[in-house]
Amino acid sequence: MPSQSEVKWSQLKVGVIVFAALVLLVALVFMMSSSSGMGFFTKKIVVHTYFENSQGLKEGASVNLQGVTIGNVSKVIVTSVPERKLTPVEVTMKLDAKYLVDLRKDTKASLSTVGVLGDTVVDLNSQFATGPELQNGDEMKTLEMPNLQDVVKSSQGTIESLNVILSKLDKIVDAISKGKGSVGQLIYDDALYNRANTTVGELQTLAKNLNNGKGSIGKLLHDDEMYNRLNDTTAKLDHIAAELDSGKGTAGKLLKDDTLYNNLNTTLAHANSIMADADAGKGGLGLLVKDQAFANKLNDTVTRLDNIMTGIDKGEGTAGLLVKDPALYHNLDKLAVDSQSLVNTIRSDPKKYLTIHLKIF
Repeated sequence: MPSQSEVKWSQLKVGVIVFAALVLLVALVFMMSSSSGMGFFTKKIVVHTYFENSQGLKEGASVNLQGVTIGNVSKVIVTSVPERKLTPVEVTMKLDAKYLVDLRKDTKASLSTVGVLGDTVVDLNSQFATGPELQNGDEMKTLEMPNLQDVVKSSQGTIESLNVILSKLDKIVDAISKGKGSVGQLIYDDALYNRANTTVGELQTLAKNLNNGKGSIGKLLHDDEMYNRLNDTTAKLDHIAAELDSGKGTAGKLLKDDTLYNNLNTTLAHANSIMADADAGKGGLGLLVKDQAFANKLNDTVTRLDNIMTGIDKGEGTAGLLVKDPALYHNLDKLAVDSQSLVNTIRSDPKKYLTIHLKIF
């Protein structure tokens, strides 16, 4: 049976071990709280914010400011307040008071994940905050960030559109592989290849003929005589241009001589004066343009001349008979014949002609 001193010594060892364990436990808790950004004896403030969706946020999650942990989430609940219908998730946070100098009432809170599939944390952003310092119990504004599910949902429409486009492209490629359409025929039709080959051959023949100086273009490229003629023609044209520029010849005088311009200007001025007089009713042209009585007389005269010419054309009157009656023509012709016969008779025997006429008288 152990002695009383041995029992006391055993109890002392157990007490020491328990005390050491308690110290280690307190130290461990202190270290864990310090690693999360909140010391055990650190002064804290409590603030609230509201989100549309918690995105898997849990109690104890870190609260970061520009990537630095300054607190943790103490509570995540869903409220039934009508004013919070669009943002029903209430998040309560405990923040280290030493960071209040960087926190403002218009600091924005948002949810993000650590990595791609990590835990959800609260991110605070004070880059554009200019309001007063954040106080205990304040409500922080939120900045809703799209999560992975939102991105996937928004990309579903794009994926469906891409599927439709890929389906159409598959049909197009299938049609091309079957030789349909212009592109398909371009790839698979041998006739098109043969025509292209023939065209290339003709182009080669054309280039060969040009190099050999055949044809008009070939001669233009290789015949010095044609070049010389073109050069001579160019020289003549240059000489003509020089003559024109120096005012020689009719065309040169037309370009350089001011006399023609002055004469033309004088003629135009005179014509303008005549037209002004005519417009004013002066002279014969003015009377013709402005005087109605003169115009009527002229119209009557023209009408009478037209009637006279019409009568002559119809054979009326002396002038009409002279123009239209063939008897007058025949009589004149007979008279001319008789006169010629008489002249011939007088010329052949003038004595006999005079004797006959003296007997008659």
